[in-house]
Amino acid sequence: MDKLLLIEWAELIIPTHSVAEMMLRGTVMYLSLFIILRFVMVRQTSTIGIADILVIVVIADAAQNGFAKEYKSITEGVVLVLTIVFWNLFLNWISYRFKIFERLLSPPPLPLIKNGKMNRHNMRQEFITEEELRGQLRQQGVSELAEVREACLEANGELSVIKSDSKESSKHPKSRAKPG
Repeated sequence: MDKLLLIEWAELIIPTHSVAEMMLRGTVMYLSLFIILRFVMVRQTSTIGIADILVIVVIADAAQNGFAKEYKSITEGVVLVLTIVFWNLFLNWISYRFKIFERLLSPPPLPLIKNGKMNRHNMRQEFITEEELRGQLRQQGVSELAEVREACLEANGELSVIKSDSKESSKHPKSRAKPG
């Protein structure tokens, strides 16, 4: 019965691993995963940003380790979580503060449609099908490609659409309304 109410305070608070090692491991893992996701993984339309996914997954794993006693102390779990949060905030801050880092850390908009014509090379590069692209256009109130001056896949996975002027779109035969 004593075991049920006994709290091992030293084991709970005093780290069993080096705090510096945990910070180094957290730093290396976060930056490695960020680089892999930024340069290897493809963007998908209508998804949350890579950094958001990374932070959620890594923090959940780090916190879980602290809860499950894979680490012996809460302190170790907290140090790892804080290290991950630090790198996320730092990368966001540095990309906001210095444009060169913004270009490095966040991919530029990728043109998928220009003047009503699909850029199939860029679509293939990001594994976006014509049906998926047309579905995204419909969600933004665009029924014909001729209505689109430019559509780009943004860094966060969203599709941004700039519609053609009504005068320009009336030059395209597909955009004219059929007589009723």
